Amino acid sequence: MSPRLARVLRDSRAALFTMVGVLAVIWAVQVANWLDDYRLSYEYGVSSGRLDELPDLLTMPLLHFGWDHIEANSWPLFAFGFLAAYRGMKRFLLATALIVVSSGLTVWFFERPDVVTAGASGVVYGYFGYVVLRGIFDRNLVDTAIGVVVAALYSYLLLGVLPSAEGVSWLGHLGGLAGGLAGAWLLRDRGDRGTRGEHPAKAAASPAGPGTALLKELDDLGI
Repeated sequence: MSPRLARVLRDSRAALFTMVGVLAVIWAVQVANWLDDYRLSYEYGVSSGRLDELPDLLTMPLLHFGWDHIEANSWPLFAFGFLAAYRGMKRFLLATALIVVSSGLTVWFFERPDVVTAGASGVVYGYFGYVVLRGIFDRNLVDTAIGVVVAALYSYLLLGVLPSAEGVSWLGHLGGLAGGLAGAWLLRDRGDRGTRGEHPAKAAASPAGPGTALLKELDDLGI
């Protein structure tokens, strides 16, 4: 097994356990919230324009307003979160922090003061944007292919950033998506993938083209 494949498998296991843990926490909070008649969502969700509400940016993604709400967010949160994390936990955690803050701040700045916003959907949209663009910015053909598939299958999610659906925090979605797209750029791999670890003469002699790049990616993974 190549060292790179071993690293990807290790990071994939970490991503799987991390997302299972995240969902376990969110569902445990949901049970406590349900038993308390969802007062936690109203107390620790985000209301706009109040300085004392800023710490609630961190609790907003953990809280929901009902079982339908949390069920709708859980599967895409797990799937997109795993895809965002399987290449490395450090960048994933940085991307998550950026997404949570950008989603919450967008709500805090622009939502009506009489609205309380809670839910993980802003993070879902952030992971979606991050996964779609990460491979392009990293010049990684495997991740680019994953991004294309995700974009094709879930492009309908972009309707959720439009102010058209009643009771949906489109501002949280828009802020999360912006954070994910920004994270894909800010956290991109800045190394020279084409010549890393190669002698300059060997790199110059290698044939160019997307097919060759894809074969190199697969060869690096030991496939």
